[in-house]
Amino acid sequence: MANNTPTPHIGAQYGEIAETVIMAGDPLRAKMMAERYLDNPVQFNNVRGMLGFTGTHNGKRVSVMGHGMGIPSIGIYTYELYNFYGVKTIIRVGSAGSIHKDLHVGDLVIAMGACTNSNYAAQYELPGTYAPIADFDLCRRAAEAAEQFGYKYKVGNVFSSDTFYTENAHNEKWINMGVLAVEMEAPALYMNAARSGNRALVICTVSDNILTGEATTAEQRQNSFTHMMDVAFTLI
Repeated sequence: MANNTPTPHIGAQYGEIAETVIMAGDPLRAKMMAERYLDNPVQFNNVRGMLGFTGTHNGKRVSVMGHGMGIPSIGIYTYELYNFYGVKTIIRVGSAGSIHKDLHVGDLVIAMGACTNSNYAAQYELPGTYAPIADFDLCRRAAEAAEQFGYKYKVGNVFSSDTFYTENAHNEKWINMGVLAVEMEAPALYMNAARSGNRALVICTVSDNILTGEATTAEQRQNSFTHMMDVAFTLI
């Protein structure tokens, strides 16, 4: 495994990344997590500006890293982390658009499962439709942590879309199936975890509500969505 590092997309040597990695789409959010949550963080990656840091949190070694936008991007980074760097657990913290009337800006969505319009699963040539799901223990503990913090949250399905701007969103159809929110990365993370025999979880903060028109700015999303991070760091 060590002979395969650095990889084409991660400049770290084997051993420089912890077994648990908390990831965010925005590399500046990863930098903020390193500054806010880690003791003695050391940068291990800046390839393509995708910042990554390793430090300790409450005495436990942990890494934080960006993963970019969309299923192809997170698919590349998490594949390399699981398969070349010995990572066992990846927790994504990100933003999502609510399509549920009771999920508002700042609330948390713990993605137990991920519906998608992506073709990512086709590579496995499965004789049916694969259902990407989170690690149950991580999901359960995240819900417990949210309860203890007093953060409003829901656990359930998200819809992970390959398109941000789309001609036909079909939100009503996903709403009818009880889907909570829309994001863009969870299935690739969950499939890579399953295929490599490892663990994954996605925790999102609602950045806007498609039904009510509530919204936040990019700066607010980068700097103020810390409740999902508080929950994530209890899981290491």
